[in-house]
Amino acid sequence: MPLQNPDPVLGVRTKGFPARAAGLRVAEVADAGLRLSDLVTPVLTVHDDAMTHNEETVFGWARDQGVLLAPHGKTTMAPALWQRLLDAGAWGISVATPWQAEVAVDAGVPTVLIANAVTDPAAVRRLAELLAADDGLRVLCWADSLAGVAILAAEMRDATRPLDVLVELGGAHGRTGARTVDEGERIAEAISGAPGLRLAGVAGYEGPFGPDRSDASVAAVDAYLRTIVELHARLDYPEGVRPVLSAGGSSFPDRAAAVLGPQGDDADVVLRSGAFQIHDDGFYSRMSPFGPLTGTAPLRSAMHVWSRVVSQPEDGLALLDAGRRDVPFDIDLPVPQSVAGEITALNDQHAFLRLADEATADVGDVVRLGLSHPCTAFDKWRVVPVIDDPDAADPRVIGAVATCF
Repeated sequence: MPLQNPDPVLGVRTKGFPARAAGLRVAEVADAGLRLSDLVTPVLTVHDDAMTHNEETVFGWARDQGVLLAPHGKTTMAPALWQRLLDAGAWGISVATPWQAEVAVDAGVPTVLIANAVTDPAAVRRLAELLAADDGLRVLCWADSLAGVAILAAEMRDATRPLDVLVELGGAHGRTGARTVDEGERIAEAISGAPGLRLAGVAGYEGPFGPDRSDASVAAVDAYLRTIVELHARLDYPEGVRPVLSAGGSSFPDRAAAVLGPQGDDADVVLRSGAFQIHDDGFYSRMSPFGPLTGTAPLRSAMHVWSRVVSQPEDGLALLDAGRRDVPFDIDLPVPQSVAGEITALNDQHAFLRLADEATADVGDVVRLGLSHPCTAFDKWRVVPVIDDPDAADPRVIGAVATCF
C-alpha cells in the first residue's frame, strides 16, 4: 500500500528553491522543468540513480545472506524515500523516538521498530492507541531495564493489543542496553510476566564496539553480536511469536549477517542499516564493507551540497555560502569535489575553502561538496531536490522529497 507522502507547497520558506517555484507542490516539481542552475545556493540535492544503485546492491546482498532490513527512517525522515525502501523489500522501517514512530504510522508504514527504550508514559499510551486503531499495524520497541519494563507495563496493562518488546543488550563502554546476558534474561522474564507486553526478541547496537574496520574492532563487534545470540538462546518466547534479532548494521552489516544470520531458521534477523540508501563521501565511505568485503559493487554517495563562492579575501582562500546550518559537520567536514582544496572550518553560514596550488575559485563560482553522515545532512532541509546526474554540466531536477523533522 503506498505511503502518504507530505506534499507541502513551496514558497519563500523552502530553502534552495527559486521564486519561480513558489506555489508548486512537492509532487509537481518533477514537471516544472527546473535545473540545478535555477536553484538557490546553498542547496542539498540527492541523486536518483545513486539511490537506486545503493538500494539494489544492499537488498540483493541481504537476500543472498538470508537477513531482513528495517532501514533506519530517522536518517532522512522522508516518507517518499521510505517508500523506495519498502518497495525494495524492507521488512519494516526503524525509528529512534516515539514521535518518529507516529510519523511512520501516519504515513502508513505497517511495521515500525522503535530502536530505543520508550520511557515516557504518554508516549506508551499513544502507542496503545495506535495499535488499537489498526489491527494490521505492528510496533516493536526495546527495554533495557526493569524500570523501563515497569513503565511500559503500567500503561499497557489494559491495552486491547500487546506491545512487542525486545530486550536491548549492550555491553561495557557501549551505549544503552543491559550490560550482561544475565541482566538481559531478567528483563525478558519481566516482559513475559507483564500484561499488555509480549517478549519479541533481542536487539542492540554494535557501533560503539567498532570505531573503524581494524581487526581489533571487527573482533570486538563479533564478540558483542555473539552475546545477542547467547541471550536469544536462553529465552522462552510466547506461542506463535517469531522472535526478532536485530543489529544496527550500517558499518558492520557483514558481521551482523555472519554472526546473527545462522539464527534465521527460527528468528527474523533484522538489520537496521539506514545510511546505505544515501551513503556519503566521509564516514560511511570509510566504514561500509560493500565492495570487495561483500563481493558487491561499492555504494555511491547520493547527496551533495552546491555552494557558491561569496568572497576571496586573500590568495588561496575562498569563502562559500554553506555553513553549519546547511551541511553536516559532526563527524567530518565537507569535501570540495569540483575544485582542488580543503574545507578547513565552518561558521553558521560560511565554509572556509583553502585552495590547492594552482586551483581557482572565483566569486560567484559554484562548488560541489561531498558530505559525511546523511543523518545530520537531511535534518537541515525540509525539501530536497532530486537530480538526474550530479556530473552533468547542469543537472535536471527530476523531483523532490519532503522531510519531517
